[in-house]
Amino acid sequence: MKKIIFSALFVLMVSALTAQISLGPKIGYTTNKLSVDKSTVTSDLKSSFLYGAFVRIGKKWYVQPEINFFTTGGVFTSPSLDGGINPVNEEVELKTIQIPLYVGLTLADLKLVKIRAQAGPTANIYTDKKVNPLSSSTYTAIKETDINDIQWGFQFGAGVDVLMFTLDVQYYLGLNNVISDIEVGGQPITFDSKSKGFMVTLGWKII
Repeated sequence: MKKIIFSALFVLMVSALTAQISLGPKIGYTTNKLSVDKSTVTSDLKSSFLYGAFVRIGKKWYVQPEINFFTTGGVFTSPSLDGGINPVNEEVELKTIQIPLYVGLTLADLKLVKIRAQAGPTANIYTDKKVNPLSSSTYTAIKETDINDIQWGFQFGAGVDVLMFTLDVQYYLGLNNVISDIEVGGQPITFDSKSKGFMVTLGWKII
């Protein structure tokens, strides 16, 4: 995991030295939900602050790799997953390293203000996984070993640059399940847990 982080940071630094670039830190806010393809299970939206860094390479057309850190997850609730009397009420919490790679286009350049659109693939790497029962009368149907280490996704949105600041609004759509199929009471349970949500970030172009 450390090798992945150092490799991503190395790419950001090398890009800054070898091309026409913008480089800087960013902070933001993300809302995320793990969708569930079961009528008996519901999941709540989870919100989190994020921080990270970005490099933008190019002018009209550009490539923008990033590395972001935040916590995602959701609360799963069900009267019972196995048709019995065992209710489910548990929170899944995932500390995440997100590495998106955007391809973007500057739609309008008004000197002090630029309007952009961008999209690209994203890797969400889960560095820490926790499953917390929210009531003593419930049991933990989902185990930490049921949660995958990485989710691939696609992210798209728009942004505005004003002087040295850059504001982006993105929508994230997961392509593979976060939680693997599990077995409760001898019955297989498919969650089909694909992550989705919005992300709003503010960056500062120090270069």
